[in-house]
Amino acid sequence: MKGPATTLRFGVNYTPRRGWFHSWQDFDPAAAAEDLAQIAGLGLDHVRVFHLWPLLQPNRSLIRPRGVEQLVKLVDLAAEQGLDVLVDGVQGHLSSFDFYPEWTRAWHHRNIFTEPGAIAAQAELLRTLGQALAGRPNLIGLQLGNELNNLVRDNPATPQQIDSYLDTLLAATREGLAADPRGLLALHSAYDAAWYGDDHPFTPEASARKGDLTVVHPWVMSGNCATLYGPRSPQVLHLAEYGVELAKAYAEDADRLVWVQETGAPEPLIPAADAPNFARRTLRGAADCTGVWGVTWWCSHDVDRALADYPELEYSLGLFDSAGRPKPVAQALAETVSELRAAPDEPEDRGTALVLDCTPSTRSVCCPGGAYFDAWMRLRRDGVRPAVVLAERAEDDKHLATRGITHLLRS
Repeated sequence: MKGPATTLRFGVNYTPRRGWFHSWQDFDPAAAAEDLAQIAGLGLDHVRVFHLWPLLQPNRSLIRPRGVEQLVKLVDLAAEQGLDVLVDGVQGHLSSFDFYPEWTRAWHHRNIFTEPGAIAAQAELLRTLGQALAGRPNLIGLQLGNELNNLVRDNPATPQQIDSYLDTLLAATREGLAADPRGLLALHSAYDAAWYGDDHPFTPEASARKGDLTVVHPWVMSGNCATLYGPRSPQVLHLAEYGVELAKAYAEDADRLVWVQETGAPEPLIPAADAPNFARRTLRGAADCTGVWGVTWWCSHDVDRALADYPELEYSLGLFDSAGRPKPVAQALAETVSELRAAPDEPEDRGTALVLDCTPSTRSVCCPGGAYFDAWMRLRRDGVRPAVVLAERAEDDKHLATRGITHLLRS
């Protein structure tokens, strides 16, 4: 599965319709199969799935066999619908809620990024999941967890400590998957602070150089993008494209693929009437970049309003509402996927690049509202398809030639 992509992949992050992720406590295969059939009906080819860390590993030395079996069952149910699956392992954060096992909290508090026992336990969980899942013909791979950098607030760490943490967990993931000869993906993901946050310990270099491809989650709420520029603005409609190009700038391997793994249309930032166009433009923007593995929409089903205390936008992100009815954004997504498969875009290299000159302490220039972001978006609005080049590589003729860059601009 590694190497240049031949076909763009299109999928969705699976959120169970009944009970959200709390449904793992009363796992219902029939309900999951119904949800997955709805997803497959849109013509999507994969899902990303999540268990909850406390339910999988309630004690540092206990990984529940029943929890692992449920996860494997979900992967098999997806196979029955023709869907491939990426599994996320350590679910400490989902949709504004943090999920810690009790052995990491209160009197037992352990910094999950720096304490050796906590790191070893997470490594063992990922190794166990890999061993259980390896050999499933529809398995794409295993990701460390969903946006683990959301947990930095309560688990402070340096960039060096985070790098060591990621290296340890990726190695364990590969050990778990080693029995499968297909070269399944071992990945990690971070929310946008990794790219935009000054001195954030999860760095762009870690995202672009660790794991088997680069994962980006270009959200319209990051940096208040949709609020600053408006839901129909070029800044919003080209945000995923920008995220891909920013990620490619930090990669050491010019052929390294980028996965737009989370993007969505949260109300009221993207009004429901604008969501179909946002979906079309987002998919086509990503397809206009070279080296894209695929796009995975967040998410499959709305959170049911019977569940309390979610941020308002979390109730509106699904392709299907909480009764299982497809929304207009689902139709737009399905139609665009069908069009792109029937007549795939063949993007050309981006010959013009905007030079990015920043330090870890000034990374916010890349954030919506930042000087670099605005300069890139002005070019895009004017019809240029700009790449991104780091200032330290601006004189590297070999690097520029490999990426097909012939003209540099400075903001």
